[in-house]
Amino acid sequence: MLNSTANMELNNVGSNRSSIYLALSFRKLCLATVGLPLLSLLFCFITAYIFQPDDIHETHCRVYNILPSISAITGVSPQRYLWRISIALHIGPRLVIANVYHSYYYNILKSIEDVPLKIMGSKLLNLCYWLNIAEVAALCGVTYISNRENYWVHEKIFIMFMISSLTYMLTAVRVGCLITPNAQSLQYKQALFMMSLVSTIGLIIFFLKHRLLCHDLAFSWFSLCEYVIAFANMGFHITVVLDFPKEQLIVGHDLPAAKID
Repeated sequence: MLNSTANMELNNVGSNRSSIYLALSFRKLCLATVGLPLLSLLFCFITAYIFQPDDIHETHCRVYNILPSISAITGVSPQRYLWRISIALHIGPRLVIANVYHSYYYNILKSIEDVPLKIMGSKLLNLCYWLNIAEVAALCGVTYISNRENYWVHEKIFIMFMISSLTYMLTAVRVGCLITPNAQSLQYKQALFMMSLVSTIGLIIFFLKHRLLCHDLAFSWFSLCEYVIAFANMGFHITVVLDFPKEQLIVGHDLPAAKID
């Protein structure tokens, strides 16, 4: 009888050593993180196109235009408030995802015995992490400083966002090729990076045609490239669900082991 009681107490101690307050599917968190700005962008586009066509089609050269830019549809009211709220909710999980990726690759690197590969991988991994943070920071800036409020600053932050986004994608693909070359997400990341790169080249060409030559529809083609870049960027980040399909985000703590006499 005493032995039975002791065993029951021991089992209770073992089961109470850790307390979990929250266990959230990491996959669902990532889907919500990308889905929120995607749905907000679609809502802003549809409502602004229907109810505020004169405001969103106004251009620098005042030429014929059929497709507004992202800055135009998220810069009018009340769409700007929805867009800013969605980005505010988007930023926190993005920082969590960046840290999860860094820890994930770092743990893999620790098991690699090839020293030159480990050194190269560590440098690229750190660069990838900070480029990801820079992209998030630039996204905040381009969201909360609209082109209607301060065009010069908005334009410069947008350029920073494009540079940090492309270089982050390139570095992330390189890190994947070095550390996890057989990952299912890698081929999607490569394709989405190329899509974003080609669209960026088109965006620059059509922007120059619009600003310098004032060609009809040049700004519409610029806007189309901008939307493709935005969707490619979202697609690139959503590949995280392929790398972490079953993981849980857990909040809890370990309890000290009870002393048994």
